[in-house]
Amino acid sequence: MKYERRTFPGGTHIQDFKGFTNSLETQEAKAPAKVYIPMSMHIGAPSKPLVAVGDLVKMGQKIGESQGFVSVPAHASVSGKVVGFQRMPIPNGRMADCVVIENDFKDEWLEGLLQTEKDPKSLDPKELAARILDAGMVGMGGATFPSHVKYAPSKEGKKADHIILNGIECEPFLTADHRIMLERPERIIAGLKYMMKLADCPKGVIAIEENKMDAFELMIKLTEADNTIETVVCKEKYPQGSEKQLIYSVTGREVPPGGLPLDVGVIVNNVGTAAAVADAVEFKRPLIDRIVTLNGNGVAKPMNYRVRIGTLYRDLIEQNGSVLGDTVKVISGGPMMGFAVYSLDIPVMKGTSGILVFNEESQVLKREEEGPCVRCARCVDACPMGLEPTSIVKAAKRRDWPEAKVYDVTSCIECGSCAYVCPSMIPLVHYIRLAKQYVTSKDGNGAVNPFLV
Repeated sequence: MKYERRTFPGGTHIQDFKGFTNSLETQEAKAPAKVYIPMSMHIGAPSKPLVAVGDLVKMGQKIGESQGFVSVPAHASVSGKVVGFQRMPIPNGRMADCVVIENDFKDEWLEGLLQTEKDPKSLDPKELAARILDAGMVGMGGATFPSHVKYAPSKEGKKADHIILNGIECEPFLTADHRIMLERPERIIAGLKYMMKLADCPKGVIAIEENKMDAFELMIKLTEADNTIETVVCKEKYPQGSEKQLIYSVTGREVPPGGLPLDVGVIVNNVGTAAAVADAVEFKRPLIDRIVTLNGNGVAKPMNYRVRIGTLYRDLIEQNGSVLGDTVKVISGGPMMGFAVYSLDIPVMKGTSGILVFNEESQVLKREEEGPCVRCARCVDACPMGLEPTSIVKAAKRRDWPEAKVYDVTSCIECGSCAYVCPSMIPLVHYIRLAKQYVTSKDGNGAVNPFLV
């Protein structure tokens, strides 16, 4: 059967490198001897530690309390003893306070979890929101926005008529979402139904990229009898999974500059988040683990693992086997929008979708020196936001921040499409990030901030 392939303007096609792991079943990673649970794994105020050194904790126990509305609690991913507090680097390059737990390897769950005393389908929206908050639920596609906030009633009375589950996973090498759609599709659909009830939304959409047709056909089969849920297929094009681009592909609606999806009646969540929401609602299961793709030519056995939150990258890589060759770069996330990390002593967090290890033989990292702009306009054609990257970069090189602002630099989503297609190898995104930093400083132009001069 033929299906319409949805898409959006701009973007580019990227070799996906997904064949290493997309057909392999997810493996359970061994829990490490110690976990390092960051108190800041979400957008918003960090969690406040609830434990002291010497305390005994169980799996799923709340060890960090949310502070404020835009915040979520943190939970122990192993049972054992709290042995310290440590300030550590996290994948985005910042530092975070972590609770260190020594694993007793008993995997004892906190009493009252993994069971429910009430039919989950009878829960009202307030009760659903409370369970999602108690579970420390955040967007697992990488944004880590607290889920209870996303579904909170709008003060302006805005309502969603579409909830879109993002199963695109357009970053090269990553296949965690693909595997969860194949391995836990019923949980994804159950989570979507709870989200629809929570938002009083009449329609759910599961969007899947065309390089995952096995997942698409499975979801079609499971949802064909439900007229409230639609499964759609989108063209394989980067960045198809970006929120604004996905909304356009599915609904034809454009989120206004500076606006939110709810402004056009849409809420977007990751498929992994939906599965975790179902577990939180039905079993009171906190978000203490997630699927992580370990891939790259520096990895002995590319694989998807279900990993405990707080596991160090080093521990996961070592249990996978020896690293091949001299490691040149380790990336948290995908190669387009992920972060290169300078240490392996970084904990897996709720938004960690992948760990990529590359050695000096990797063709992915080969890059020539920057050349002059040849005015080919490929970056303009590829920009999914309709910007002129080359004009923004010229302004950035001249340190003309007002002009960068005129070219709407703050609307850039930093997807990297422009740099990928540039024949002159200009690191366009780096210049654009610099311009955004200045433009968004105190006076809007960057001039009054002495640290940016």
